[in-house]
Amino acid sequence: MDRIAQLTTRPAGRQIAYDPAAAPPSLHVRAAQVLEDNWTGRSTVPSRGLYPHQWSWDSAFIAIGLRHLSPLRAQTELETLLAAQWADGRIPHIVFNPSVPLDAYFPSPDFWRSSTAGRTAGAPRTVQTSGIVQPPVHALAAWLVHLADPGLSRARGFLTRAYPRLAAWHDYLLHRRDLGGDGLVSVVHPWEQGMDNSPCWDRPLSRVTPASARSFRRADLDHGAPEDRPTDLDYGRYVRLATDYRDGGYADGAGAFAVEDPAFNALLIASEYALARIARELGAAEASRASRAERLTATLVERLFDPPAGMFLCRDVRAGELIPERGVSGLVPLLLPALPRDLAATLVRTACGPHFGLGGTTRLVPSYDLLGTAFDPHRYWRGPAWFNTNWLLERGLRLHGERGRADALRKGMLHTAGASGFAEYVDPYTAQACGVTGFGWTAALTLDLLHDRPARGGNGLTAIKGEDRA
Repeated sequence: MDRIAQLTTRPAGRQIAYDPAAAPPSLHVRAAQVLEDNWTGRSTVPSRGLYPHQWSWDSAFIAIGLRHLSPLRAQTELETLLAAQWADGRIPHIVFNPSVPLDAYFPSPDFWRSSTAGRTAGAPRTVQTSGIVQPPVHALAAWLVHLADPGLSRARGFLTRAYPRLAAWHDYLLHRRDLGGDGLVSVVHPWEQGMDNSPCWDRPLSRVTPASARSFRRADLDHGAPEDRPTDLDYGRYVRLATDYRDGGYADGAGAFAVEDPAFNALLIASEYALARIARELGAAEASRASRAERLTATLVERLFDPPAGMFLCRDVRAGELIPERGVSGLVPLLLPALPRDLAATLVRTACGPHFGLGGTTRLVPSYDLLGTAFDPHRYWRGPAWFNTNWLLERGLRLHGERGRADALRKGMLHTAGASGFAEYVDPYTAQACGVTGFGWTAALTLDLLHDRPARGGNGLTAIKGEDRA
């Protein structure tokens, strides 16, 4: 027996008077390990198994958390995504990793055919992407990443390179996606809004003839329980919409699905404010962007706020009417600083009322109306609670002076993240983990909550109020 073994081997039959177990790793360490495990070298996958590529709004949220671990890596995360931008300005919702087998995820690159079907729209030739988009959190993420280490950001020219791409992204949305003609952005596929199978989409989707189930194979069911995932009927409609959009050369305006969503537009407004701060940092004109953000806020209120519902609703552009379903998307505009005070108070009452149960019946805010006929506590966006939407609501509550409620939600999120193994989403009543664990944005936003402590006066969205310090 060598000397090390002699020193570390316990004599047989002897009792140990005091041998405490090693302390479990902290929540911070565990969250950081998730991001380390999901890092590919240039970006972070949401999940190694179920989501093995780079997703657009996932990377934005992940960068917000990564900035606390490595500002350089957070900058790289966003730069990798922006490098796949199309010439028309759109940032695709997936950037595919060529080393991942085609059958690992559907729809795969050979379905989207971005470099050929997207040629007219300016899809890149050297990287394969999807052809649809996701919510525009990116300018907000870029500004927060810059603030994590302004010296490094300036030395690398991070904002100088990102700004024209972010500006082109916003211009694409505001000009190519104003399908209702009122100034708000429309999504042309449920996947674009990010809340894929929300009951808010059921009515406009009912007009879509689903693709044959024999025409595709769902890889998601290899990693998640069928009762947690969208139904085959919903998936067939998603595939039909994506196929038609692809076959039309990814031209906007002709599809059967066009919806003005409050969360998508609220995140665009928040990022417009952030883009104004970036412009100021670079010595460019900023006033027009801040003014546009305020005008868009007024339009959002005029077009999508529904007083009887006490919240914002989605508008079906093709049918010309509001969709009478309460989804968490309709609470997300709480993060806007120019939201009228009475409307902010109304959103808080709705969030805390019987439809969402914040501070009462639910651990975290559910993705859909607890009293809705389509509510399901486990099925994807039809009821479970997600960490990114709760992070946005926590920030919004704090922004509008609801400190007690924000503190309670923050505490609930941190506890649930650790207890669930950083789950993709959870049962809003029991916090039971659903979907996959070790999920990227759950870990990243946990880190952000841990670092941005309320006692320090931060709320993570000071970038859109002009209170930050570079």
